Amino acid sequence: MPAYIRQLLLILLLAGLPSDLAAQGARIAFGGLKQDTSLPVEISADQLQVNQADGTAVFSGNVKIGQGQMRLSADKVLVEYAKGNGTGRISRLLATGNVILVNSPDAAQAREAIYSIDEGRVVMRGDVILTQGDNALSSERMVINLKDGTAVMEGRVKSILGAGAN
Repeated sequence: MPAYIRQLLLILLLAGLPSDLAAQGARIAFGGLKQDTSLPVEISADQLQVNQADGTAVFSGNVKIGQGQMRLSADKVLVEYAKGNGTGRISRLLATGNVILVNSPDAAQAREAIYSIDEGRVVMRGDVILTQGDNALSSERMVINLKDGTAVMEGRVKSILGAGAN
């Protein structure tokens, strides 16, 4: 059975469940692929401020981040580096303001996102909207597992099927 049919059946099933059960979360496919979180992270922005004391950097203004096929953009991104070993390896990205995450054909937007690279997990919060082709889902929180290409939407989950169909 194609993945989009499974997703549609899941959405229809959730629509018929009591609201308290549906509010527990909807598991969906995200990105159609597994993301290799060991790939290099490329960042560009209008401005960079580095804080050597706490091992962070703040990129601001038209921030664009790429890792493999995944793209993230935001107004501001705080980069936290791994402690010890002097590797300069990024451990977490905290994106705020007009956050957009694109992976393969799927795109999500939210007010903020936290990407824990070692865990391979992105948590998006605040007016989350996920578009997958002609379908759209919204919730208050979405947790994306980049290692298996799935996501769970939490909070009051709403869906629009065939949003872009004519």
